[in-house]
Amino acid sequence: MHIVLVEPEIPANTGNIARTCAATGTALHLVRPLGFSTEDKYLKRAGLDYWHLVDIFYYDSFEEFTASCRDRRFYLATTKAPRFYTEVSFVPDSVLIFGKETKGLSAEILNAYPESQIRIPMISEARSLNLGNSVAVVLYEALRQQGFKGLK
Repeated sequence: MHIVLVEPEIPANTGNIARTCAATGTALHLVRPLGFSTEDKYLKRAGLDYWHLVDIFYYDSFEEFTASCRDRRFYLATTKAPRFYTEVSFVPDSVLIFGKETKGLSAEILNAYPESQIRIPMISEARSLNLGNSVAVVLYEALRQQGFKGLK
């Protein structure tokens, strides 16, 4: 599995997501610009001592990222999606894409993948969940559908 964070802004969220990726054997892809330094103490603290367990890849643009994995199935998490994340069948090596904390994914990215959008259900008064929680919810559903292969 692959987690992609497009322009993440909060170091602790990215650190928590890196730890989730480490614990599940999931690759983490970060699309710049990042809203923090990769040397940020909150980023490092949130990831604890799991950094050596996660494969992290960096890209200067979303286009650079997509060029690196054209043959994989993308799923874009957005509050604007018409279907729940539980209504799709994730495939092995799925790419789960999440936007920045304050704005989500850009309209340009969403418009490029209209059939690949998924959302997490919540009450209408709530704008969104925390990015780290959203990643964990969707990732664990994808892993569940794959039988938690390689996890104990």
